[in-house]
Amino acid sequence: MNIRKLTRENRVISFSSGIKNYFLSVMVIGLTALLCSPLSNSQGYHLVSFILLFMVSILATFMGIGPVFLASALSALVWNYFFIPPNLTFHIDKAEDILMFGMFFIVALLNGIFTTRVRRQEQLAVERERRTNALFQLSGRLSGASGMDEVLTVAIAEIKSHFSLEPFFILQDGNKVLHTAGRLRKDRKLSPLEYQVAEWSFTHLKPAGAHTTTLPETEQTFFPLAGSQVNPGVLAVKLEKPLHGDQKVLWETFLAQITSALEREFLGELAQKARFLDESDRLYKTLFSSISHELRIPVATIMGASDTLLNSAHPSEIQHVLMNEVFTASLRLNRLIENLLNMSRLESGLLSVRLDWHDINDLVNKVTEDLRDELRPYTLVVSVQENMPLVRIDFGLMEQVLYNLLYNTTQYAPVASEIHLDIRHEGGRLIMQVTDSGPGLPEEDLPKVFSKFYRAEGSLTGGLGLGLSIVRGFVEAHNGQVTAENITGEGARFSLLIPSENPDIENLPFEKS
Repeated sequence: MNIRKLTRENRVISFSSGIKNYFLSVMVIGLTALLCSPLSNSQGYHLVSFILLFMVSILATFMGIGPVFLASALSALVWNYFFIPPNLTFHIDKAEDILMFGMFFIVALLNGIFTTRVRRQEQLAVERERRTNALFQLSGRLSGASGMDEVLTVAIAEIKSHFSLEPFFILQDGNKVLHTAGRLRKDRKLSPLEYQVAEWSFTHLKPAGAHTTTLPETEQTFFPLAGSQVNPGVLAVKLEKPLHGDQKVLWETFLAQITSALEREFLGELAQKARFLDESDRLYKTLFSSISHELRIPVATIMGASDTLLNSAHPSEIQHVLMNEVFTASLRLNRLIENLLNMSRLESGLLSVRLDWHDINDLVNKVTEDLRDELRPYTLVVSVQENMPLVRIDFGLMEQVLYNLLYNTTQYAPVASEIHLDIRHEGGRLIMQVTDSGPGLPEEDLPKVFSKFYRAEGSLTGGLGLGLSIVRGFVEAHNGQVTAENITGEGARFSLLIPSENPDIENLPFEKS
């Protein structure tokens, strides 16, 4: 529904009406007099006065005061000329008829005026109800909107609906500088003159442009969105005429509610950016501190062992020990770099999965051989399903998944305890479970174990806390899922479920590497 223009002239009696209404008034009174012609006798002319009064009341329900005044005067003259004896003259013999004629004219006129006023008051009440309903709808939809774009979508739709205008919102960038394009209309940009007008309106918090005294050269009128704490921007619309009266009040109320909603979302975005920057700074410091610490240990080991080997002669046994320290430190350094590179691949979205059919035993043998030194203090119990079929996986990614899981377990499981690796295939899925005999994971930390940089509280081991995060990323790249849980009487268990249908051995396609 459109809100019609209500100005001061709507509240006072106005004689301005279309010529059609005056013509219709004359026609109605003339037709009524013609139909009442059989009553033009000394006994029936009183009845005619009531019929004419009734017709004037009907005209007053849908016409302005001008046509009603004409109908009242014309009905009085017609009644006098055609029906009050003597007929076909304006002369009245009886004094009571003169009094009745005067009363008829006054009653007809007052009846028309009061009926018109009642109708106008009804129209005003309807318009007020429409305005109230429009504001209620706007407030409800804005309060339910979430996010800047949704608030703007609601605001644009409501302005179109109630004012038949095409709004164009230009918001600031957070540094009190307006964008040159609309938030939802990236294709439309302000011209240099329009931007100048918009910037003036934004800075001075006053309307500018068309139908104003400030830079009226543009076709658009710019209204500032002035909030209580921050000004989100300006609103541009193309007005055919300036806003006046109640329509202007309604427009300003619309702008106030829209500005309040935009300010709420704008402050929310600023707070979110501040939290993001704070979190980024915290993560940067944590990562920098962790990487510095993790790099320093293997680098110091390599430098110390190398310096000893280069600057003094040692028996072959000591040389072997020193070389082994260099190799172990190199492995640790390489593992750190691989984890950082893998996390970078995951976050960049450039990770590609190359699926092929593989024997799961080859995967287990490869990983356990790589972790031979780390697994030496433990008893690794491997249980692979009998007649285990080939599985369709990315061997390289799954190698790192299993490597990180087992390596993570060796860092927390008690020395000389058992580590169980159970692998089976059921329901079209590859299921791998790694279970230790340690104290388990804190219940409150279970949802966070796969988060970046997570390390259990009180952990004495090194590492950046990226291993399990990489596990989750690589498993999800296989459209699988990984979970962590505590098993009563055993310890922590990590379970991997990866889709892998049973292979058709006779028509098994292998991808070429």
